[in-house]
Formats: sequence, C-alpha cells, structure tokens
Amino acid sequence: MPTLPSNRKVRVLVVDDSILARTMISKGLSTSPQIEVVATAFNAKDAMAKVEQFKPDVITSDVEMPGMSGIDFLKQLLPIHPIPVILVSSLDLRVFDALSAGAVDFVRKPEPGKNDAFIHALIGKVITAKGAHVRPRPGIATPPAAPKAGGLVRPAPVGGMPGTPPLLGNRPILDNVIIALGASTGGTEATLEVMKRLPADIPGMLIVQHMPVGFTQMYADRLNRLCQMEVREAKSGDEIHRGLALLAPADFQMRVVRIGAKYTVSCLPGEKVSGHRPSVDAMFLSVAEQAKCKTVGIIMTGMGRDGADGLLQMRKAGAYTIGQDKESCVVYGMPMEAYNIGAVQIQGSCEDIAGILLRHLQKL
Repeated sequence: MPTLPSNRKVRVLVVDDSILARTMISKGLSTSPQIEVVATAFNAKDAMAKVEQFKPDVITSDVEMPGMSGIDFLKQLLPIHPIPVILVSSLDLRVFDALSAGAVDFVRKPEPGKNDAFIHALIGKVITAKGAHVRPRPGIATPPAAPKAGGLVRPAPVGGMPGTPPLLGNRPILDNVIIALGASTGGTEATLEVMKRLPADIPGMLIVQHMPVGFTQMYADRLNRLCQMEVREAKSGDEIHRGLALLAPADFQMRVVRIGAKYTVSCLPGEKVSGHRPSVDAMFLSVAEQAKCKTVGIIMTGMGRDGADGLLQMRKAGAYTIGQDKESCVVYGMPMEAYNIGAVQIQGSCEDIAGILLRHLQKL
C-alpha cells in the first residue's frame, strides 16, 4: 500500500446519500493514520458547498444520488476543482460513464460481511489518489450501433472520437503477432483512448486491467461497443487471433499458452503476482516465456510496479515495448518503474500510443 509522510494526512470528503454508507465509509477510512475525513455530504449540492469549505485532497462519491447524479457532479466539479474522485459504486454500468467524466478510480460497494476488505481497498485507493493527475473531460457517449462485416456490431464515429481507423491489410506476418497491454488506476479510459484508434484487423491483443470482480465483463462489453476490433472477457482455451482483444477476468490470472503454432490463454485463480490478480506481470512474463512470434508490450497508468519486471523480460525476449508518458498518466507509477529499469523502448501519451504501435506494425 502507498504511504505518505507521517505528518501529512489525506483530507477526504465522503459523499453518499445513505447515512449508513457515509458512516461506514467515514469510520473505515478514519482507521488509517494516513487519512482524515474532514466532512461528509448527502448529495452533490451539499458536496459542492463542502468542497469550498473544507478543501479536501480526495473525494469518495456514490454514482447514483438523488437530485444530481455522481456523473453530473463530476462534470460540474472537476473543471473548477480538479480533485481526485474515487467512486464507491454498486455493480452498475454508469461507473464507466463516471470514469470517462474524470473520476480516477472506483471500488465496488461491499457485500454483507465484507466491509473489512472493502475498507482496505478503499484506503489504498484514497492514498494513491492523493497524487493522481486529474484530467477532467466530457463523458464519452455510447454511439448508436451499426452492423459491420462478419456480423459484428460496431459503433458509427461520433463527435470527439476518431473515424474508422484504416485497416492494416492482408499481411500474413501480422497474423503471428501478440500485443499485451497492462494498466491500473486511470487505465479504463487510457486503454480506451488507445484501442479506439486501432483498426478492426489489429493483431491479437491481451489486456490486464486491475478491476473489482463483476466489472470486467461490463468493461469488455464497453470496449467492444466503442472499438473496431472484437473485445471480450477471456476464458481458458480462447485462441489469440487477429481482430480479437481478450480482457483478463477479475480475480483470475491470464497467461499465454502455446499449442503448436497456435496461442491460447489460460485464466485460472492462482496466487497473486506482484500483489494482483489479474497481474500484468503474470501476463507479460507468460508472453516472454511462451511466445515464439513477434510481440509488443504496452504498460500504462497505474500505481506500484506491476508489469515492470514482466515488460523487461518481454524486451529481453525481443518484444517492442511502449510506456505511457508521465504527462498523460493519472498515476505515473507502473510506467515509471518499467522505464527506470530499462523495460520501455519508447514513451507516448495515451492518445499517441496507438500511432506508435501502428507505425511499428507497418514496419514488420
């Protein structure tokens, strides 16, 4: 868990329309010597007033609130006060709309009897969020779906999003390329920024995003709606192939398995690696060890160093490696650690990484 200087506590505003939730979250966060809950608010209007009065470092907020939703609250708050916001949400698709509006991370509301694990996770995310780079922006609306070749449903281009990326073409060498991408805090939107700029015939992709149980299927569905390639939550035995991106399911380790000339994935519970399940390191290391084809590793925004060692092994095995730059990261932790140990060949913003990747693929 990240730490702060002992004399500097993170000042937190807790926003939730439920008095039980506000009390539970406030008491739980207050058990950390690194956190001070300076105020609570029962809705967005109350929260805006408390922000002016108490000047918190971090806000925790529900997504669904009466009067003004958490999403509208973010759109009003962040252009004036770019304060890191951690969402505390039930299993709700709208959490991704809130992330696209500028929230830096989220925690799933606890099931009965699991408050301790919830508070532990929330404390870690609040401390991490203190140093986050907030990038307020309008939410990304899901465009109306339009049918495409092969029966797949893909979105029509919308304002603010790029048009259909040009295809890479009939180049057999690209059928034997694996792209592995890992991200954590801030990664849901950073990964989307990369993937929506990639064509439908991109080489097979593997994605690890640190995310609570229950959300990876919804996130995969969101990427599938907004991107040109097919995206789905992975399951053991799925074959890696061109035009498909596989997202590691929450609480499972996803690794590459080579079967002759083909590559599949395994998704098994297993032990945590680098403190995570799924782990970027576990995925990257399996690519380095198993893949005998050309590979690309991409490490993006996130706290800690998950993925750094695995990316270094990929580079040593001949992979082309890309790291997100500091300026565009919500948290420049994982990419920094990878860069510092020599695992990253080139850095770029989340908006530029797709172009860097495509230029590399066109040279193969």
